[in-house]
This record gives sequence, structure tokens and C-alpha cells, in this order.
Amino acid sequence: MTPLQGQIALVTGAGSPNGIGFATARLLGQDGATVLLVSTTERIHARAAELAGEGISARGYVADLTRPEAVEAILTDIRQSFGHLEICVNNAGMTVVGEEQFEFRVDDIPLEAWHRSLERNLTTCFLVTRAVLPLMRAQKYGRIVNVASTSGPVQAFVGDAAYHAAKAGMWGYTRACALETAADGITVNAVAPGWIATDSQLASEARAGLLTPMKRSGTPAEVAFAIRFLADPGASYLTGQLLIIDGGNSLPEDRAWQP
Repeated sequence: MTPLQGQIALVTGAGSPNGIGFATARLLGQDGATVLLVSTTERIHARAAELAGEGISARGYVADLTRPEAVEAILTDIRQSFGHLEICVNNAGMTVVGEEQFEFRVDDIPLEAWHRSLERNLTTCFLVTRAVLPLMRAQKYGRIVNVASTSGPVQAFVGDAAYHAAKAGMWGYTRACALETAADGITVNAVAPGWIATDSQLASEARAGLLTPMKRSGTPAEVAFAIRFLADPGASYLTGQLLIIDGGNSLPEDRAWQP
């Protein structure tokens, strides 16, 4: 029997074929979980079909997770179809397909852009977590993994202070949730990816990856491996922690040092 046999796993932000969400869903599915994938576009059905072709039980949902009613519709379907949910990976955020991206100095951020970034990267995590907790509390078991970033909790780059604030907020929310759910057998942890070679990685970010101690960007599969570890039944005494996956990029104090 595979380690996650019989478990249901919800993975948000899984629409990109070369993203962290889809890589995570594949790994969870390979270990026996039924994976439920969420994206803002219809391409999520192609991802679910791809996993089904690999022998993984998968279902796709198109939803704007900044809307509470959209989140509740997914949870209603999960309750009716399965009646339980063991794993929730909050990966939604970063960018939306087809939307132009902008950079702003901290003193020039439009209020609309500030709210949009917080809603996409932090409010989605809050709404989904709030929705899945009743199921997990009732069964006295759950694994919640929030995909934060080194940007905000650990480091910062120029041009997107709202994103940093949202990801730092996700880390604080992770700790608070871990504290309030631990007695119900629920663990809540976060991962903080650094420069990762996804389809949304910019050329400047790829160049930055070459300057890490490992001299490369990470892969979605490498981040998925860490998420899979935190989602394991055996990770039962590990909660409220941030696992940094950045190839050692946050380590050097002397940035002029080269191996």
C-alpha cells in the first residue's frame, strides 16, 4: 500500500504544467492520494487529465479563490464526493495568467495593486484554510502546507513590497494556525522557495539563480519533495515551521565571496 492511499489532497495554484503546484499534485498522487487541483483557468482540466493518464485519481476545479463563495463551492463538492480531506497545499498566488505585471517603488504602490497582491497571495490562503479546517478537526487529522517564499519572511528584492508583505503574512498566519490546531492532530507548516525555474520565472530571476551557492535555480520537483515530506503522516510532531528551499541563497553574509 502506498503511503497516502485513501487520502484526499487539495492543491491550489496547480494550473501551470511546470509549476510547483502541479509538481506537488503529481508527487502526492504517485504516493496514492486522490488529488484535487485548483486554478483560475480551464487549463486545470488538462492538468487533471494528464495525471489521470499516469494512473493518478485527479479532479480539477476552476475558481477565483479570493472569493469566499468559490472556495465554499469546492469544499461543498469535497464533502459530498468524499466526506474527508487530509492534505491541503496552499500554493495559489504569485501571478494570474494573462495579467500584466508591474513593479513599484514602496512609495509609489497604488492601493489597488496592494490589495490585489494581498488578496491573491494571502487572502486565498486564509479562505481555503478556514474552509478545510472543519473537516480536518472533525477527523482529528490534517496536513496543511503553505507555499510562502524567501521573499518577505527571509529576504527582499526591489519592486514588489506588496508581495513581500503578503508572503511574510502567510508565514505569520502559518504559525498562528499551527498553534490553534495542534491539539486536533493538524499540522500547519510552510515552505519558502527561492529562485525556482517555473514557467513564470523571469529572465532576471533565472540570472539571479545562477548566483546562488548552487549556481542554479531550483526545480518545482525539488520544492514538491519538501511539501510531500511535510504532508506525510509521519511528520506528526512537526508544526509551525518554515522550510527554506533556496539552494543556500539566504546563507552568505559576504556577497562578494565566491567558491
